[in-house]
Amino acid sequence: MFLMVGLPGAGKTKRAKELAAEQCALRLSPDAWMIPLFGESEAGGKRDVLEGRLIWVALEALKLGTSVVLDFGFWSRDERSALRWLATSAGASAQVIYLPLDRATQIGRIQHRWTHAPHETFKVTEADMDTWRTLFEVPDAAELTGAELDGPPPEWPSWPDWAAARWPSLADD
Repeated sequence: MFLMVGLPGAGKTKRAKELAAEQCALRLSPDAWMIPLFGESEAGGKRDVLEGRLIWVALEALKLGTSVVLDFGFWSRDERSALRWLATSAGASAQVIYLPLDRATQIGRIQHRWTHAPHETFKVTEADMDTWRTLFEVPDAAELTGAELDGPPPEWPSWPDWAAARWPSLADD
């Protein structure tokens, strides 16, 4: 499983499509579903529900031996750690693919996307980008090399419990 990590405008989707072609992998992206289904990126909490179902599909695909590219962004270390754990529990490995991005490039790319393909994206302000940059946790060397995982945050008994709370529709049927 490949975890595409980066802020909006980093080039995640382009690289995810390349990886999917190179690896004969299934690419799953909430952005490809949110706008067609709901007309917006968040839609009152529906994004977390959709992401959970896409992750569930990814885990099922991994169990069948199919590689998966998750084109989500994964801003937090906990998200990435939970997914690395879940991939391992499905008999697969997970690789963090981080695409760094400076602010000026981000602004230019997002403005270009909005101007040339507004039907494929949503309006983003510079204030939004600045807020997101403060929330984003850059992967460290241990994440990028696939080092052994730490346990979940202290208030959680396991990574599956943490993941089920983060993505409420993740639980297996």
